[in-house]
Amino acid sequence: MTLFDSASAALVIIDMQGAVRRHAAAPHDADTVISRVAGLVDAAREGGALVVYVRTSFLPDESDSLTMVKRVDAERNAPKRWDGWDQLVEEMQPLPTEPVIIKRSWNAFYGSDLDLQLRRHGIETVVMCGISTSFGVEGTARSAYDHGYELVFVEDAMASQTTEQHDFAVREVFPQIGRVRDVATVTDSFRASALTVA
Repeated sequence: MTLFDSASAALVIIDMQGAVRRHAAAPHDADTVISRVAGLVDAAREGGALVVYVRTSFLPDESDSLTMVKRVDAERNAPKRWDGWDQLVEEMQPLPTEPVIIKRSWNAFYGSDLDLQLRRHGIETVVMCGISTSFGVEGTARSAYDHGYELVFVEDAMASQTTEQHDFAVREVFPQIGRVRDVATVTDSFRASALTVA
């Protein structure tokens, strides 16, 4: 039995952009995550699922970013930016029919047309992957759950700043709002849908 019907599933990819290559990533390094996500894209397309790319970006002066304006206990330093930090990595090449969503916080639903795109495409299940597990992935997933979507998390196609952060989200948060699986299982589900259609 497959996890989902690809015809009503979307692979939602969080922040596979230039910045992640210089980002702390554990327990899976950024290049490994990128490679695994690229494989998921191929399988999703083969199965007829929607592929949605999410990337973080701000105005040049970052006046639309919350990072430096909100008072929090965690110390925050102004991020170093460079040309291409907010552009999708070369391994991610969206087709003209694949939405690219810009987010300005951890939750890709907030202030974007992500929910509109999913609903217009008849999506019931959101398959989550990307970086970071405990920030962009978790922030978006919590909102997806509130919006009524079924959720599948691809554990080995995501990473956080530390292994501890990643493991906590995967072990304690994600099972409460969805199903946690590995790349092989999710790939098989996409491909099984393709065989059913054929």
